[in-house]
Amino acid sequence: MNKKVITGVVIVALIAVAIAVWWYGRGDEDKNQLILHGNVDIRQVSLAFEESGRIQSLMVEEGDQVHAGQVLARLDTQALEIQKSQAQARLDAQKQTVLEQQAGARPEEIAQAKAQLASAQAQWVRAQEDISRVQRIATSTGGKGISRQELDVAQSNLRIAQASVRERQANLALMEKGVRSEQRAATTAQVRALQADLELLQYRISQAELRAPVDAVVRSRLQEPGDMTSAQKAVYTLALSEPKWVRVWVAESDLGRVKSGMPASILTDAFPDKAVTGQVGYISSVAEFTPKSVQTEELRTHLVYEVRIVVSDAENVLRMGQPATVRIHTASENGGNDNAR
Repeated sequence: MNKKVITGVVIVALIAVAIAVWWYGRGDEDKNQLILHGNVDIRQVSLAFEESGRIQSLMVEEGDQVHAGQVLARLDTQALEIQKSQAQARLDAQKQTVLEQQAGARPEEIAQAKAQLASAQAQWVRAQEDISRVQRIATSTGGKGISRQELDVAQSNLRIAQASVRERQANLALMEKGVRSEQRAATTAQVRALQADLELLQYRISQAELRAPVDAVVRSRLQEPGDMTSAQKAVYTLALSEPKWVRVWVAESDLGRVKSGMPASILTDAFPDKAVTGQVGYISSVAEFTPKSVQTEELRTHLVYEVRIVVSDAENVLRMGQPATVRIHTASENGGNDNAR
């Protein structure tokens, strides 16, 4: 009977020692780490076309991994292609006008102008001869051989011939000099304007392709081929693979133990034995009441500070909104000063 009592006492003593060791060990562990609970957060991108139009095709589905620059969707660009052809034709025509002004008049045109001037000069000479003949007759006959009307007609023909010669001379000089510099500048400016119109249409056609800005995962496909879309209507929502963090809330009493750069490990219910490494990043400088995600009644009115644990998740274990347990290793000397970025 005594042996049973002694055995029982020994067992109780061993249990007490084990509990004591566990208790003091747990105390040291609590001093060296801070256990918090939060949710995984990932940045998202909502992609929409810059142009309005009808969606021609969508290339990816929800859950697909996409890479930066990959084409995800296209708009119908038939109307823009027609406008581009029209703009190109107007630009080509205006460029020909510039070339024509730079080249000046053709030799054949100048020769034609000289011939017209020579013809006008010949008519002027003839008119002079006619007026001389009429005046001689009038003088020799005492004004009786020529009527006043014939004299007026001869004088009028002479003035017309003189005016025709001056006109042909001016036309030839203008043709030899070419177009004025101001007119050439205006024509060149018109070419630049038409070139800008063409480039704008080319840009609008290029924007009819929706491309992924970064490596990401398709989270939502919000429209379908045939839908009319605009810049205000998102087509896809992408979840970025980087950066990724866990948002936790630290009580004011524990805030002094947390410093930017402290290492941390993150565990999830899906992978309880596979910790993801991270470190303390953002530490809020503004206190707020306990958020709704913290369900402990006694903490409902306590002030807490938001902390983000930036993680390195190369295997893409963590998912957006996933609950996670964070262990911040407060005993590490790697932590810097409090960061209130």
